[in-house]
Amino acid sequence: MTVNFEYETTKRPEVEDVEQLIRDVIEEALDYENCPYDAEVNVLFTDDEGIWEINKEQRGIDRPTDVLSFPMLSLSSPSAFSEIDEVGAFDFNPESGELMLGDIVLSVDKIKEQAYNYGHGEKRETAFLVAHSMLHLFGYDHETDEERQVMERKQEEILEHLDIRR
Repeated sequence: MTVNFEYETTKRPEVEDVEQLIRDVIEEALDYENCPYDAEVNVLFTDDEGIWEINKEQRGIDRPTDVLSFPMLSLSSPSAFSEIDEVGAFDFNPESGELMLGDIVLSVDKIKEQAYNYGHGEKRETAFLVAHSMLHLFGYDHETDEERQVMERKQEEILEHLDIRR
């Protein structure tokens, strides 16, 4: 598994070894969804201003958000990894052979704000946002109430497996 980190801000979540935390959440999410491939994920840390600009450019939403997910895969249903062989080699990094899942963009400002507002630490908030984003990279969404409930359950179970609780 490869996780590429990029920083567009000097701010950092107040988490001991935040990069290892993120790797752990990504690995647990891959295991939880039974992904049969080694995977590659890109993670960008930015601030509210940076994520606001990306949100506006990519989604037409003129405000900051906590996390954005940009999946590389186009699956007919969430975590339908069996389809990938049919799609072809474009889904894999030619250098590493890893499945390219996509990009996660995190606002450090929102991590800090929401951890405070929800009364838990920045470790829990960071892990939650990464688990949430990984589910989007697998093809899950929360447009309907049913979809939202599925995602919420899966997010919590991923975090519970890592003993990260509120």
